Amino acid sequence: PPAAPPPPGPAARGSLSIHRAFLRSPLGVLRLGQLLLGAAFWVTVAAHKYEGAAHFALFAAVLVWLLTLALFGLSLLGRWALVPWFGSRWLLTNLVHDLVLGMGLYAAATGIMGYKAGRKSYCNLPGYSQRCLYGAYLSASVCGGIAACLYLFSGLYCLSRRCRDERDII
Repeated sequence: PPAAPPPPGPAARGSLSIHRAFLRSPLGVLRLGQLLLGAAFWVTVAAHKYEGAAHFALFAAVLVWLLTLALFGLSLLGRWALVPWFGSRWLLTNLVHDLVLGMGLYAAATGIMGYKAGRKSYCNLPGYSQRCLYGAYLSASVCGGIAACLYLFSGLYCLSRRCRDERDII
């Protein structure tokens, strides 16, 4: 008997090109916002003297930011099918990343920075001569809170697509 032909593989693309449909989708816009606010969070914390639990907040922000950058890059280039195991479950991968890692870690980091800002609120008094970290901690807390909301929105977007039995992020 003749051998069965091999299953069709993913469509080959000669050169890397930007997947414009992703950029125009709600998830693409949310990813850009997440990257901008995440960078603002960790740059603000890293640019100032920090101690204690702020180390965890910085670690969490940088970890989530790097993972978001990887998801954004693969989605922008339309190359998620090349990622073993996760590529075939790209919508689920984005969903778990947004709701568990993104929202969870940014909510924790925001709480830490908000607590630290509250502990430094005395240094806003006139005549206080020491270096004040209140503004930096408060700015990081606001950026982290907004980023956590963006991760919640993108997670809900992926969840709604998943509930409608759609398998793609766009």
